[in-house]
Amino acid sequence: MRRWRASTDRARGLEWQDDSGSAALEFIVVGLLLLVPLVYLVITLSTVQHQSLGAEAAARHIARAISTSSGSSAADDRAHRILASVVDEYGMDSRAVTIDVECRPAGECPQAGALVVVTVAATVSLPLVPDVLGLDRLARVPVEATSVQKVSRTWSEG
Repeated sequence: MRRWRASTDRARGLEWQDDSGSAALEFIVVGLLLLVPLVYLVITLSTVQHQSLGAEAAARHIARAISTSSGSSAADDRAHRILASVVDEYGMDSRAVTIDVECRPAGECPQAGALVVVTVAATVSLPLVPDVLGLDRLARVPVEATSVQKVSRTWSEG
C-alpha cells in the first residue's frame, strides 16, 4: 500500500512512501506482546480456580464427615483422612493448607443439634515465579472456603 507523505523540504513537494511488508512484522510483534500475558493469565486463573475448588471440596466433605461421625476421636480421624485425600487429589501444598473447625453452640464436636463450621484456607503459588529474593513467598494468592453442616438432633455418641 502506498500513501502520500509530506516532505520536510517544501521544494520537493509530496513523495511516495512504501509500507509493503510491515503488516506481518507488526502482527507478529503485537501478537506476541498480547499473547504471552494472556496465556499466563489463563494458566494462573485456572491454577487458582483449581485450588479454590479443592478448598471448597475439603471444607464440605470434612463438615459432613464430622457431623455424621460417632464421636470426637472418629471425627478427627475422618477429617485428617479426608484432608489428605483432597490435598492429594487437587495437588495442593499440604503445608499451605489450614483447617479451622468450630461448633456452635460452643462445645465438643460433634454434639446433638450443633452446627459444625469448617473453614479451609490455602495459599496458591503463582506459576513460573522464581524463588529468587523471596518472590515465591510474595507471589501467592490466598483461597478460603467455609462449609456449615448441622448435626442431627437425635445424634448420640456411640
